[in-house]
Amino acid sequence: MNAQEPKIRVEGLDAWFGPNHAVRDVSIDVQPLSVTAVIGPSGCGKSTFLRCLNRMHELVPGGRATGKVTLDGEDLYDRSVDPVSIRRRVGMVFQRPNPFPTMSISDNVAAGLRLNGWKGDLDEIVERCLRQAALWDEVKDRLHTAATSLSGGQQQRLCIARALAVEPEVLLMDEPASALDPIATARIEELMHELKVRYTIVVVTHNMQQAARVSDQTAFFYMGELVEVGDTETIFTNPREQRTEDYVTGKFG
Repeated sequence: MNAQEPKIRVEGLDAWFGPNHAVRDVSIDVQPLSVTAVIGPSGCGKSTFLRCLNRMHELVPGGRATGKVTLDGEDLYDRSVDPVSIRRRVGMVFQRPNPFPTMSISDNVAAGLRLNGWKGDLDEIVERCLRQAALWDEVKDRLHTAATSLSGGQQQRLCIARALAVEPEVLLMDEPASALDPIATARIEELMHELKVRYTIVVVTHNMQQAARVSDQTAFFYMGELVEVGDTETIFTNPREQRTEDYVTGKFG
């Protein structure tokens, strides 16, 4: 990883669901125009950590967080900061594809722009984002059909296109391929490689092979704590912590 200023800096992050202390004193830097994978066993705080990066965690009943998360040096948890504006800059793609079922393919991509009062050429942006999501050639002749007519893998790429339409700087992906078949999974992984030229990506994955394939940096979480973070090759071949080695070699998890 290079030594430039991090795109995201997390310092002393703690997060709770009611009395449940889900993330404990996490500090990590995320470099710009890179893919950071977050790995660890189920229930270790990966997805909670991800949602704290664009303040979606606080939308969960009983959810709260303390600590500091900065985006290009701006404290996202400062009281003067509008959480909605953060979510435009830091987009999210969820585990299961969630296209708006009553909308067409085109309207799904344009939904966020319309919500923000965009007055420009929507057709041009829809095409650009579908191309970025490697979906244009598959849907260009049926843009006005229901989004639910697409396959699962296509729906997930549509959701990525929808997230890109509002021009975020960071893309958070919460196990984006866990519900997909191997061919669709491979396409999502290829897409991550293509998108990191323009976006900073943080991806939670339960699939260690996927983390090894797609990421520049890997963070290992266990029991709500960040055990170790480093460049991906080192994490998988020469980790510092015994718990990391035990997890990546399959001794637990």
